[in-house]
Amino acid sequence: MMESNHVLDAKGLACPMPIVKTKKTMKDLEPGEVLEIQATDKGSTADLQAWAKSTGHEYLGTETEGDTLRHFLRKAGAIEAEGVVIPEISLDEFKEKVDKNENLTVLDVREIEEYEEGHIEGAIHIPLGEVEQRAGELDKEDVIYVICHSGRRSELAAQTIAKKGFKQLFNVVPGMRDWTGKTI
Repeated sequence: MMESNHVLDAKGLACPMPIVKTKKTMKDLEPGEVLEIQATDKGSTADLQAWAKSTGHEYLGTETEGDTLRHFLRKAGAIEAEGVVIPEISLDEFKEKVDKNENLTVLDVREIEEYEEGHIEGAIHIPLGEVEQRAGELDKEDVIYVICHSGRRSELAAQTIAKKGFKQLFNVVPGMRDWTGKTI
């Protein structure tokens, strides 16, 4: 069992709230301190791993107790790595492009269960936790529209691939949660 300096209760919260609360709590910790995040959102594991990597914090692991996931993060040194700023496109603007049948590269970074419930036709599915390893499946020359449930995981995914040399990225906000267009 891992030891922590602080505990954050994020049980019952769905994406993006575990990340939002973690980010806020981490600001109050001293470098090197460990935060335990208790969550029930199954997607929180991949989300917190990616967030930790993009901010320079250390993901220490996850323990499971019943339905509760206990994630452990160690705060980075005094200078936190700042993520790359990714431009956003509103869901309405993005939907116009989809409706016009523009040749779009859409990257859906939700978990498989979410993707299978309904996704935009032609979307490339790479869950957030796999984006870094699978970025080579994407073309660096394409304009890529990254989408998730609410816009938080897609921002993390876009930051991850931007660091690999992708230049034309847009985070679709708010994401599939409010999508009214056709899905398959």
